[in-house]
Amino acid sequence: MSTKLSGPGSTRTPGRGPVGPGLPRTARHHAPVTATGLAVKVILLGLVAGIALWAAFPLVEAEKWVGLALLAATTAGLFYLYLTPRHIPAKYLVPGTLFLIAFQVFPVLYTASTAFTNFGDGHRGSKDEAIVAIQSSSVQQVPGSTEYALSVATAGDPATGALVFLVTDPATGVVSAGDADGLRRLDPADVTVGSGGKVTAADGYTVLNFGQASARSQEITDLVVPTTGGALRSSGLSRAYEGRAIRAYDAGCDCVTDSESGKRWTADEKTGSFVAADGERLAQGWQVNVGLENFSRVLTDPNISGPFFGTLLWNFAFAIGSTGFTFLLGMAIALALHSPRMRGTNLYRVLLILPYAMPSFAMLLVWRDMFNTDFGLVNNLFGLGVDWFGEAWSARAAVLLVQLWLGYPYMFLVATGALQAIPKELTEATSVDGASPWQSFRAVTLPLLLVALSPLLIASFAYNFNNINAIWLTTEGGPFPADNPRNGATDLLITYTYRLAFGAQGAEFGTAAAVSIFIFAIVATVSAISFRNTRKQEEVYS
Repeated sequence: MSTKLSGPGSTRTPGRGPVGPGLPRTARHHAPVTATGLAVKVILLGLVAGIALWAAFPLVEAEKWVGLALLAATTAGLFYLYLTPRHIPAKYLVPGTLFLIAFQVFPVLYTASTAFTNFGDGHRGSKDEAIVAIQSSSVQQVPGSTEYALSVATAGDPATGALVFLVTDPATGVVSAGDADGLRRLDPADVTVGSGGKVTAADGYTVLNFGQASARSQEITDLVVPTTGGALRSSGLSRAYEGRAIRAYDAGCDCVTDSESGKRWTADEKTGSFVAADGERLAQGWQVNVGLENFSRVLTDPNISGPFFGTLLWNFAFAIGSTGFTFLLGMAIALALHSPRMRGTNLYRVLLILPYAMPSFAMLLVWRDMFNTDFGLVNNLFGLGVDWFGEAWSARAAVLLVQLWLGYPYMFLVATGALQAIPKELTEATSVDGASPWQSFRAVTLPLLLVALSPLLIASFAYNFNNINAIWLTTEGGPFPADNPRNGATDLLITYTYRLAFGAQGAEFGTAAAVSIFIFAIVATVSAISFRNTRKQEEVYS
């Protein structure tokens, strides 16, 4: 059935707009593309193509063919999607999905994969890289070692750029540039050699002066440049020598042997280390898959499991206390200002949200000084002599007080909004029935508040469970017991994990990743149970 319109040759189908007989199908379903829209599309697709080309070259160089195929497929899919008029919903969903994968899914998967390895200091690369590092670090100057005139340079900033040795061969006068990847011969036309064979200038490099080199003397001493006959090391700031490695790898026995002492370290593929008969391990190893060892270590190693479970209890107390106290205080203030008898509520609200408007990291540092034992405002104002950060329970009370001050304005704001959404007829009805204000609050206001705010409370709990700033910027996890400098009384699992990964004993990324998975599982379980209870509440009060 169709209805004639005023224009000739056009009809209107029920539920459809006017359709001209000569219009293509796409014109009936899609708005015309404007010049601005077309320009934006071209720019964005050009940006996608540029990023794909930029990412393709490193993948080809590293021979990562699976990654290259995935990059090509993703790029082709994006071009197909945005150059065709079809799949309109996907045009809006795909960008968000890609960002979700890149910034959420991939980091989680990478962390999970790291938890099954021994990745950390001394176990970062492959076995071949470990062998090169072991041999290079054992280089010593021997009688007859060739000496070179040395100039220290960098291809970047003189203070932070990667160091490069510019050396001149005393026999041939050839100038080479050397770094951790080896020596590269330079074109004589690109360098200027001064007296004594020292390079004074080189294209693409900044030669460090004496002061700049002195400031980085330790880095210069540690730099080893592999060569065909051994390795090149510095002897001061102006001379270098090609020494001989006293530790060599033997593929036949899959071991490293010290030519001076005769000691031998055999490769242990399970741990990714070279181990001697007496149990000594060389510091340089390689990355291997260790299965569930990191998880087992967290649960069974007394040095980790003891602090882990104690820290877990305090972590729950901190997260629950921070969320609960801030909610109670914020709700109480919101109820007080919600009363019709209250005057000047706008001024009070402005004053109450001031802590929320200030940068939290700055305020945490201010509060740390306020709790100082000798000159802190808290002790001086109340005439106290409490060593707030020197005792376990006083430090815990201090961080909870700081969290209360920082967190209640947020709870005040959301509680204020939730109170305004509760119909006044409900509370008036309870008053008519003879209920006291407390009974009305407990039977009507509080349940409805919890239904509205439960998701926010769960999110606040999850945030406080991993609130590294609140601890790190106030107590730094302390105070620490004398027998365990790695775990303090106020440490959360996240700060404990951070110390495991970047502590003074070296980075242990595999172990830290395993602890992170435990944290994720705990927060996810608590959140799932809480959301389930929230849905039950919604069903009751809906």
